[in-house]
Amino acid sequence: MDLFQTILDTTASTVFDVLPIVAIIFGFQLFVIRKAIPRLKSVLIGLFYVLIGLSLFLVGLEQALFPLGKLMATQLTDPNFIYGEDGIAATTLNWIDYRWVYLFAFAIGFSTTIAEPSLIAVAIKAQEVSAGAISLWGLRIAVAIGVAIGIALGTYRIVSGTPLYFYIITGYIIVIIQTMYAPKTIVPLAYDSGGVTTSTVTVPLVAALGLGLASTIPGRSTLIDGFGLIAFASLFPMMSVMGYAQLSQWRSKKAKRQAEGE
Repeated sequence: MDLFQTILDTTASTVFDVLPIVAIIFGFQLFVIRKAIPRLKSVLIGLFYVLIGLSLFLVGLEQALFPLGKLMATQLTDPNFIYGEDGIAATTLNWIDYRWVYLFAFAIGFSTTIAEPSLIAVAIKAQEVSAGAISLWGLRIAVAIGVAIGIALGTYRIVSGTPLYFYIITGYIIVIIQTMYAPKTIVPLAYDSGGVTTSTVTVPLVAALGLGLASTIPGRSTLIDGFGLIAFASLFPMMSVMGYAQLSQWRSKKAKRQAEGE
């Protein structure tokens, strides 16, 4: 009964959240464009599927992924796990001792990004409008690698206690330089890829990891050090996507020069 009530409550909340979007789209179609909605029956059926799918998806996150992510973050950052059952004194803290945290951060960043619905939607559209020039899986993997590296580096920042702004400023300087030299067709998509990663699947698990890490490491502030991982998840995909495009461009030019030389 508790699960059934949770599903009902989540569905009601989802309907309430989606209703303004539907009202705006239908309102503009009927009162601004002043045309009937084509295939209204199919649209309504699709809208129903969206509501049911979002509701079940959110319930699944709340019942499974959120608790699991929090549990893993707490266990991996537990001094008893890192230092053994003897519980070495916190004064012996060393960043290298948290190597399993970095590995977990990399793995969870990669896997959650691959499963991110918003990224899948953007990748599908990018493949369609580019007539296959931009690969669906190529874009998803490039973004996932960027998120994985960013979150792993973000966990190192929390462990080491270094300032967040140092990484973010340096990262955006690199992005600006890449923007100047990357293929112009990929730059807008790279910037969008940085935004779509911070969505339903990635954010809760990454936030749970950051808060768990900051609350376990002595001398860290949950408020100051626990947040900020999402910024890494947004920044590094821009680098990885433009870097992937630059590498592909370089290989293409190299192959062309070799062909001309022959």
